[in-house]
Amino acid sequence: MATRTIWKGAISFGLVHIPVGLHTATTESGVDFDWLDKRSMDPVGYKRINKRTGKEIDKDNIVKGVEYEDGQYVIICPDEIAEAYPRTTQTIEIQQFVDAADVSFVYLERPYYVAPVNKGQKVYALLRDTLTKTGKIGIAKVVIQTKQHLAALIPLGDALVLNLMRWGDDVKSVDELDLPKAGAKNMTPSASELKMAKMLVEDMSGHWDPDEFKDEFKAAVMGLVEKKVKAGKTETVVEPQEEAPAYADNVIDLTELLQRSLKGAAGGKKAAKSSAEPAKKATPKKAAVKKTAAKKTPAKASKAPSKARKAA
Repeated sequence: MATRTIWKGAISFGLVHIPVGLHTATTESGVDFDWLDKRSMDPVGYKRINKRTGKEIDKDNIVKGVEYEDGQYVIICPDEIAEAYPRTTQTIEIQQFVDAADVSFVYLERPYYVAPVNKGQKVYALLRDTLTKTGKIGIAKVVIQTKQHLAALIPLGDALVLNLMRWGDDVKSVDELDLPKAGAKNMTPSASELKMAKMLVEDMSGHWDPDEFKDEFKAAVMGLVEKKVKAGKTETVVEPQEEAPAYADNVIDLTELLQRSLKGAAGGKKAAKSSAEPAKKATPKKAAVKKTAAKKTPAKASKAPSKARKAA
């Protein structure tokens, strides 16, 4: 169940701002194996190792590079990376509304529940109900913890869900796969085959209930854990405490602009069109930096996780 608000901002479309907060919509249900030193039961983490010499190096000697050809790198300094980062606007800025059926599930990545805050309930409900009745979803951009995401704003019962999406160039094409062409004559099933396949599908059909499906591996491992706990076969491990991130709370309630936004929609489009040309202009230096950093930003290179996780 969603509890702590992890992000506060506003949904924005036209002149309308709906103050909202984001809540996690999922939990990790897999088995989390930590690496431990069997001699002392201390957590085991990564070190910064020079791959050629095998020696540990200080973080001050690490720079960030982008590989543009095999073995060829461009070094990007911290100031250039900071300039390329999207500005935190605390806004879920809807770019357009599209038919829900037009967005493939392969683009959806991580869902968050969106809940209204302050005086945003009425306009929140208006947006949710409008999307439900029109069969539309909102395609938006949002910045969360310095990273810009593409996202889909989707109605779900009483709630709106913000589902972070993969960018278009992050999804591979199926063109290179050896797939049977839809409608090909040599792939068309016979009437009897199609009839039997439909009967099988209907026989296996049912109402979707996620509680019916369990992680069998997790259940087996946790059963083993429970047995060892009862037998007293446990070890004590001291984990370092992590600080909770701080989130901004300076959201301005602008829902009173709803009526002005609806009445002035046509004028707003004209104003946006007339201001589009100046917005495209940018200094060559900044544009080049943003393009290079956007292609690949190996931010993980300078981070040293406190512990390493070994997947099963």
